[in-house]
Amino acid sequence: MSKPKVYVTREIPERGLKIIKERFDVEVWPGYAPPSKEVMMKKIRDVDALASLLSDEIDAEVFDAASKLKIVAQLAVGFDNIDVKEATRRGIYVTNTPEVLTETTADFAWALLLSVARRVVEADKYVRTGRWRVGWHPGMLTGRDVYCATIGIVGAGRIGSAVARRARGFNMEILYCDIVPRVELEQELGAKRVDLDVLLRKSDFVTLHVPLINQTYHMMNEEKLRLMKKTAYLINNSRGAVIDEKALYCALKEGWIAGAGLDVFELEPTVTDNPLLKLDNIVVAPHISSSSYETRSRMAKIVADNLVAFFEKRVPPNLVNLEVLKRQKQS
Repeated sequence: MSKPKVYVTREIPERGLKIIKERFDVEVWPGYAPPSKEVMMKKIRDVDALASLLSDEIDAEVFDAASKLKIVAQLAVGFDNIDVKEATRRGIYVTNTPEVLTETTADFAWALLLSVARRVVEADKYVRTGRWRVGWHPGMLTGRDVYCATIGIVGAGRIGSAVARRARGFNMEILYCDIVPRVELEQELGAKRVDLDVLLRKSDFVTLHVPLINQTYHMMNEEKLRLMKKTAYLINNSRGAVIDEKALYCALKEGWIAGAGLDVFELEPTVTDNPLLKLDNIVVAPHISSSSYETRSRMAKIVADNLVAFFEKRVPPNLVNLEVLKRQKQS
Protein backbone atom coordinates (compact mmCIF):
# COMPACT_ATOMS: atom_id res chain seq x y z
CA MET A 1 0.00 0.00 0.00
CA SER A 2 1.47 3.36 -1.01
CA LYS A 3 2.13 6.03 1.58
CA PRO A 4 0.19 9.31 1.54
CA LYS A 5 2.08 12.10 -0.21
CA VAL A 6 3.02 15.21 1.76
CA TYR A 7 4.56 18.42 0.48
CA VAL A 8 6.45 20.47 3.08
CA THR A 9 7.00 24.09 2.08
CA ARG A 10 10.20 24.54 4.10
CA GLU A 11 12.85 22.53 5.92
CA ILE A 12 11.25 22.26 9.38
CA PRO A 13 13.09 21.07 12.52
CA GLU A 14 14.22 17.47 12.48
CA ARG A 15 12.07 16.36 15.42
CA GLY A 16 8.94 16.68 13.31
CA LEU A 17 10.42 16.13 9.87
CA LYS A 18 11.85 12.75 10.85
CA ILE A 19 8.38 11.49 11.81
CA ILE A 20 6.86 12.81 8.59
CA LYS A 21 9.57 11.18 6.47
CA GLU A 22 9.09 7.86 8.25
CA ARG A 23 5.32 7.81 7.77
CA PHE A 24 4.76 9.52 4.44
CA ASP A 25 6.05 9.97 0.90
CA VAL A 26 7.59 13.42 1.38
CA GLU A 27 8.98 16.23 -0.71
CA VAL A 28 10.49 19.23 1.09
CA TRP A 29 11.09 22.59 -0.55
CA PRO A 30 14.86 23.12 -0.09
CA GLY A 31 15.01 26.91 -0.25
CA TYR A 32 15.27 29.31 2.69
CA ALA A 33 12.65 31.54 1.05
CA PRO A 34 9.20 30.06 0.42
CA PRO A 35 8.28 28.55 -2.92
CA SER A 36 6.32 30.89 -5.15
CA LYS A 37 2.60 30.28 -5.31
CA GLU A 38 2.99 29.01 -8.87
CA VAL A 39 5.69 26.53 -7.86
CA MET A 40 3.70 25.33 -4.88
CA MET A 41 0.64 24.76 -7.06
CA LYS A 42 2.68 22.55 -9.37
CA LYS A 43 4.20 20.62 -6.49
CA ILE A 44 0.90 19.81 -4.78
CA ARG A 45 -1.08 18.55 -7.76
CA ASP A 46 -1.13 14.97 -6.52
CA VAL A 47 -0.39 15.32 -2.80
CA ASP A 48 -2.66 14.22 0.04
CA ALA A 49 -1.33 16.72 2.56
CA LEU A 50 0.41 20.06 2.73
CA ALA A 51 2.64 21.20 5.62
CA SER A 52 2.68 24.99 5.42
CA LEU A 53 4.03 28.16 7.01
CA LEU A 54 2.48 31.60 7.52
CA SER A 55 4.25 32.96 4.45
CA ASP A 56 2.43 30.52 2.15
CA GLU A 57 -0.71 31.89 0.49
CA ILE A 58 -3.26 29.08 0.46
CA ASP A 59 -6.52 30.05 -1.21
CA ALA A 60 -9.14 28.67 -3.59
CA GLU A 61 -6.69 28.80 -6.49
CA VAL A 62 -4.26 26.59 -4.57
CA PHE A 63 -7.03 24.19 -3.61
CA ASP A 64 -8.10 23.99 -7.27
CA ALA A 65 -4.58 22.85 -8.16
CA ALA A 66 -4.56 20.13 -5.51
CA SER A 67 -7.51 17.87 -6.27
CA LYS A 68 -6.36 15.17 -3.82
CA LEU A 69 -5.53 17.49 -0.94
CA LYS A 70 -7.14 16.39 2.33
CA ILE A 71 -5.33 18.36 5.05
CA VAL A 72 -3.22 21.50 5.52
CA ALA A 73 -1.01 21.22 8.61
CA GLN A 74 0.38 24.64 9.45
CA LEU A 75 3.50 25.27 11.51
CA ALA A 76 2.15 28.36 13.31
CA VAL A 77 -0.54 29.43 15.72
CA GLY A 78 -2.04 31.87 13.21
CA PHE A 79 -3.68 30.78 9.98
CA ASP A 80 -4.79 34.02 8.33
CA ASN A 81 -2.79 32.97 5.24
CA ILE A 82 -5.24 30.12 4.67
CA ASP A 83 -8.75 30.48 3.30
CA VAL A 84 -10.22 28.31 6.05
CA LYS A 85 -13.81 28.85 4.93
CA GLU A 86 -12.96 27.57 1.45
CA ALA A 87 -11.03 24.63 2.89
CA THR A 88 -14.03 23.67 5.01
CA ARG A 89 -16.36 23.93 2.03
CA ARG A 90 -14.14 21.45 0.22
CA GLY A 91 -13.84 19.12 3.21
CA ILE A 92 -10.14 19.91 3.72
CA TYR A 93 -8.87 19.82 7.30
CA VAL A 94 -6.76 22.72 8.61
CA THR A 95 -4.56 22.37 11.70
CA ASN A 96 -2.16 24.66 13.56
CA THR A 97 0.34 24.54 16.43
CA PRO A 98 -1.22 26.44 19.35
CA GLU A 99 -0.11 26.83 22.98
CA VAL A 100 3.37 25.48 22.40
CA LEU A 101 4.81 28.90 21.58
CA THR A 102 2.95 30.89 24.25
CA GLU A 103 5.78 31.30 26.74
CA THR A 104 8.46 31.86 24.11
CA THR A 105 6.39 34.57 22.42
CA ALA A 106 5.65 36.24 25.74
CA ASP A 107 9.39 36.23 26.50
CA PHE A 108 10.06 38.06 23.26
CA ALA A 109 7.37 40.65 23.91
CA TRP A 110 9.27 41.45 27.07
CA ALA A 111 12.58 41.49 25.18
CA LEU A 112 11.13 44.17 22.89
CA LEU A 113 9.61 46.08 25.81
CA LEU A 114 12.80 46.21 27.86
CA SER A 115 14.98 46.92 24.84
CA VAL A 116 13.03 49.97 23.73
CA ALA A 117 12.36 51.30 27.24
CA ARG A 118 16.03 51.12 28.26
CA ARG A 119 17.35 51.96 24.78
CA VAL A 120 19.44 48.79 24.55
CA VAL A 121 19.79 48.80 20.75
CA GLU A 122 20.72 52.49 20.71
CA ALA A 123 23.28 51.85 23.44
CA ASP A 124 24.79 48.93 21.53
CA LYS A 125 25.24 51.13 18.44
CA TYR A 126 26.60 53.93 20.62
CA VAL A 127 29.42 51.70 21.84
CA ARG A 128 30.13 49.95 18.53
CA THR A 129 30.34 53.16 16.49
CA GLY A 130 32.83 54.85 18.79
CA ARG A 131 30.51 57.52 20.17
CA TRP A 132 31.14 56.46 23.80
CA ARG A 133 33.86 58.97 24.63
CA VAL A 134 32.86 59.97 28.16
CA GLY A 135 32.88 57.24 30.78
CA TRP A 136 29.66 58.30 32.47
CA HIS A 137 27.17 61.14 32.31
CA PRO A 138 23.78 61.48 34.08
CA GLY A 139 22.06 62.26 30.79
CA MET A 140 23.62 59.45 28.75
CA LEU A 141 20.94 57.38 26.95
CA THR A 142 18.35 57.77 29.68
CA GLY A 143 15.35 55.50 29.32
CA ARG A 144 12.19 54.74 31.27
CA ASP A 145 11.59 52.57 34.32
CA VAL A 146 9.57 49.40 33.83
CA TYR A 147 9.30 48.47 37.50
CA CYS A 148 6.03 49.78 39.04
CA ALA A 149 4.84 51.16 35.68
CA THR A 150 1.42 50.39 34.18
CA ILE A 151 1.14 47.82 31.41
CA GLY A 152 -1.89 47.62 29.13
CA ILE A 153 -2.46 44.25 27.45
CA VAL A 154 -4.68 44.27 24.38
CA GLY A 155 -5.87 40.71 23.95
CA ALA A 156 -5.49 38.64 27.12
CA GLY A 157 -5.59 35.16 25.62
CA ARG A 158 -2.79 32.66 26.13
CA ILE A 159 0.07 34.95 25.10
CA GLY A 160 -1.40 38.11 26.60
CA SER A 161 -1.95 36.29 29.89
CA ALA A 162 1.64 35.02 29.86
CA VAL A 163 2.85 38.60 29.34
CA ALA A 164 0.70 39.69 32.30
CA ARG A 165 2.20 37.05 34.57
CA ARG A 166 5.69 38.31 33.76
CA ALA A 167 4.55 41.82 34.63
CA ARG A 168 3.91 40.70 38.18
CA GLY A 169 7.65 40.28 38.66
CA PHE A 170 8.05 43.96 37.80
CA ASN A 171 5.36 44.96 40.31
CA MET A 172 3.34 46.56 37.52
CA GLU A 173 -0.26 47.67 37.51
CA ILE A 174 -1.93 45.45 34.91
CA LEU A 175 -4.75 46.64 32.69
CA TYR A 176 -6.24 44.50 29.97
CA CYS A 177 -8.75 44.83 27.15
CA ASP A 178 -10.46 41.71 25.88
CA ILE A 179 -13.91 40.72 24.63
CA VAL A 180 -13.80 37.93 27.24
CA PRO A 181 -13.43 38.70 30.98
CA ARG A 182 -10.29 36.99 32.26
CA VAL A 183 -11.35 36.26 35.84
CA GLU A 184 -8.23 34.19 36.54
CA LEU A 185 -5.98 37.16 35.74
CA GLU A 186 -8.04 39.44 37.91
CA GLN A 187 -7.89 37.04 40.85
CA GLU A 188 -4.27 35.97 40.40
CA LEU A 189 -2.66 39.27 39.42
CA GLY A 190 -5.16 41.96 40.31
CA ALA A 191 -5.52 42.80 36.62
CA LYS A 192 -8.27 45.27 35.71
CA ARG A 193 -10.44 44.93 32.62
CA VAL A 194 -11.00 48.26 30.87
CA ASP A 195 -12.02 49.39 27.41
CA LEU A 196 -9.36 50.11 24.82
CA ASP A 197 -9.45 53.90 25.07
CA VAL A 198 -9.01 53.84 28.85
CA LEU A 199 -6.16 51.36 28.53
CA LEU A 200 -4.37 53.55 25.99
CA ARG A 201 -4.71 56.68 28.10
CA LYS A 202 -3.46 55.09 31.33
CA SER A 203 -0.73 52.66 30.23
CA ASP A 204 3.01 53.28 30.15
CA PHE A 205 3.46 50.20 27.99
CA VAL A 206 0.85 48.85 25.56
CA THR A 207 1.32 45.32 24.23
CA LEU A 208 -0.77 43.86 21.41
CA HIS A 209 -1.75 40.19 21.38
CA VAL A 210 -4.77 39.95 19.07
CA PRO A 211 -5.44 37.95 15.91
CA LEU A 212 -5.67 39.73 12.57
CA ILE A 213 -9.36 39.92 11.71
CA ASN A 214 -11.52 42.64 10.19
CA GLN A 215 -12.11 44.21 13.58
CA THR A 216 -8.41 44.43 14.44
CA TYR A 217 -7.04 45.59 11.07
CA HIS A 218 -5.34 48.97 11.70
CA MET A 219 -6.81 48.94 15.18
CA MET A 220 -3.92 51.15 16.27
CA ASN A 221 -4.55 54.07 13.94
CA GLU A 222 -3.90 57.79 14.35
CA GLU A 223 -6.89 58.26 16.63
CA LYS A 224 -5.81 55.50 19.00
CA LEU A 225 -2.11 56.39 18.97
CA ARG A 226 -2.95 59.96 19.94
CA LEU A 227 -4.72 58.64 23.05
CA MET A 228 -1.46 57.20 24.40
CA LYS A 229 0.84 59.04 26.77
CA LYS A 230 3.74 60.88 25.19
CA THR A 231 5.96 58.80 27.49
CA ALA A 232 4.36 55.48 26.53
CA TYR A 233 5.67 52.61 24.40
CA LEU A 234 3.82 50.34 21.96
CA ILE A 235 4.84 46.69 21.59
CA ASN A 236 3.55 44.39 18.85
CA ASN A 237 4.41 40.77 18.18
CA SER A 238 0.96 39.67 17.05
CA ARG A 239 0.32 40.69 13.41
CA GLY A 240 1.76 43.69 11.61
CA ALA A 241 -1.47 44.95 10.09
CA VAL A 242 -2.96 45.52 13.54
CA ILE A 243 -1.01 48.80 13.40
CA ASP A 244 -1.30 51.48 10.73
CA GLU A 245 2.42 51.88 10.03
CA LYS A 246 2.05 55.34 8.49
CA ALA A 247 0.31 56.57 11.63
CA LEU A 248 2.92 54.89 13.81
CA TYR A 249 5.72 56.62 11.92
CA CYS A 250 4.08 59.99 12.60
CA ALA A 251 3.55 59.06 16.24
CA LEU A 252 7.23 58.21 16.72
CA LYS A 253 8.61 61.03 14.58
CA GLU A 254 6.41 63.74 16.09
CA GLY A 255 6.51 62.51 19.68
CA TRP A 256 2.93 61.37 20.21
CA ILE A 257 4.49 58.35 21.94
CA ALA A 258 8.00 57.63 23.23
CA GLY A 259 8.84 54.48 21.30
CA ALA A 260 7.82 51.13 19.86
CA GLY A 261 8.99 47.55 19.60
CA LEU A 262 7.91 45.55 16.56
CA ASP A 263 8.47 41.94 15.61
CA VAL A 264 5.88 42.08 12.82
CA PHE A 265 5.12 44.35 9.87
CA GLU A 266 2.25 44.91 7.47
CA LEU A 267 4.40 43.58 4.63
CA GLU A 268 6.94 40.89 5.45
CA PRO A 269 9.79 41.07 4.85
CA THR A 270 9.50 44.81 5.25
CA VAL A 271 11.22 46.96 2.64
CA THR A 272 14.61 48.43 3.52
CA ASP A 273 13.36 51.95 2.86
CA ASN A 274 10.49 51.61 5.33
CA PRO A 275 10.66 55.00 7.10
CA LEU A 276 10.19 53.32 10.48
CA LEU A 277 13.66 51.81 10.14
CA LYS A 278 15.23 55.26 10.07
CA LEU A 279 14.01 56.11 13.56
CA ASP A 280 16.03 55.56 16.73
CA ASN A 281 13.06 55.19 19.09
CA ILE A 282 11.96 51.87 17.66
CA VAL A 283 13.33 48.34 18.10
CA VAL A 284 12.55 45.91 15.27
CA ALA A 285 12.93 42.19 14.63
CA PRO A 286 12.10 39.90 11.66
CA HIS A 287 9.10 37.97 13.08
CA ILE A 288 11.11 35.78 15.45
CA SER A 289 9.00 35.80 18.62
CA SER A 290 8.64 32.01 18.67
CA SER A 291 12.15 31.38 17.40
CA SER A 292 13.79 29.32 20.11
CA TYR A 293 15.28 25.92 19.39
CA GLU A 294 12.96 24.25 21.88
CA THR A 295 9.75 25.84 20.66
CA ARG A 296 10.36 25.44 16.93
CA SER A 297 11.20 21.79 17.54
CA ARG A 298 7.96 21.26 19.46
CA MET A 299 6.00 23.04 16.71
CA ALA A 300 7.42 20.67 14.10
CA LYS A 301 6.45 17.69 16.26
CA ILE A 302 2.85 18.99 16.48
CA VAL A 303 2.68 19.32 12.69
CA ALA A 304 3.72 15.68 12.43
CA ASP A 305 1.24 14.61 15.13
CA ASN A 306 -1.61 16.36 13.31
CA LEU A 307 -0.75 14.62 10.05
CA VAL A 308 -0.33 11.20 11.64
CA ALA A 309 -3.64 11.50 13.49
CA PHE A 310 -5.51 12.46 10.34
CA PHE A 311 -4.20 9.56 8.27
CA GLU A 312 -4.89 7.17 11.13
CA LYS A 313 -8.51 8.34 10.81
CA ARG A 314 -8.44 10.20 14.13
CA VAL A 315 -9.44 13.82 14.63
CA PRO A 316 -6.19 15.85 14.56
CA PRO A 317 -5.47 17.27 18.03
CA ASN A 318 -5.25 20.84 16.71
CA LEU A 319 -8.05 21.02 14.18
CA VAL A 320 -8.90 24.64 13.35
CA ASN A 321 -12.05 24.15 11.27
CA LEU A 322 -14.19 21.86 13.41
CA GLU A 323 -17.05 22.50 10.97
CA VAL A 324 -15.33 20.14 8.55
CA LEU A 325 -16.32 17.25 10.81
CA LYS A 326 -20.01 18.12 10.40
CA ARG A 327 -19.63 18.29 6.63
CA GLN A 328 -17.91 14.93 6.68
CA LYS A 329 -20.80 13.34 8.62
CA GLN A 330 -23.37 14.87 6.28
CA SER A 331 -21.64 13.63 3.13
